[in-house]
Amino acid sequence: MTASNYDAALARLLVHEGGYTNHPADPGGPTNFGITIFDYRKYVKSDATAADVRAMKLDDAKAIYRAKYWDSQRCSELPPGVDYAVFDYGVNSGIGRSGKVLRRVLRLPDNSSIVNDAVIAAASATDAKALVTAICDERLRFLQSLKTWPVFGAGWGRRVAEVKFMSLAMVAGGPVPDLQSANASGRAVVPVPKSAQQRSAGAIAATGAATAQQAHQAGHRLVTVATILVLTLAVATGGWLFWHWRRARQQDMPA
Repeated sequence: MTASNYDAALARLLVHEGGYTNHPADPGGPTNFGITIFDYRKYVKSDATAADVRAMKLDDAKAIYRAKYWDSQRCSELPPGVDYAVFDYGVNSGIGRSGKVLRRVLRLPDNSSIVNDAVIAAASATDAKALVTAICDERLRFLQSLKTWPVFGAGWGRRVAEVKFMSLAMVAGGPVPDLQSANASGRAVVPVPKSAQQRSAGAIAATGAATAQQAHQAGHRLVTVATILVLTLAVATGGWLFWHWRRARQQDMPA
């Protein structure tokens, strides 16, 4: 890897991070370009306020990403694809976790998160495709275990899927999907397998069926049980139709 690949990896990452947010359920607090107010205070302005974060310059965000996440994990020395998977994981969940996971999937001691010479050597000697898959799969399992998964799970799951998709394309060495084809909201459009769509609708239906069964066993009237089933079917169908409408709208929008 060369230093110039940092810019390409960062461009992909910024598609996911977006602009200013200050969600009450996000422990990171005020965030812009994915940079939290805590990191902005550490690297740029010690007494920064939410207004300072909102006015953050992109160059400041790039410098923070380079120092804290890319250079510290020696991403320039990791194989193509693996570098991006580790970089994005570190930004999303912290380099303490991403470094330990990298060591763990390489079957090295994970009592440290430091990416040292032994880690670089092991990564270079390991099948990059298998390494990317292991990192992304572990990342998804960790996110699903968090109590905030019900709030952010849909976005997190989509992000991991997109990172895995892009990383594997980089490993293959062929043309990497162009993120400049992202839709007007700045989110990349990555194909979602029909099986995944069916599983999502099926999960909603299964949950509704289980709820209806519990209501029936609890002695509720049949009209209540029927209402639960009808509402569940409506939600599942509506979600499926909305996904297809949104997908078609994204593809019709100019880059």
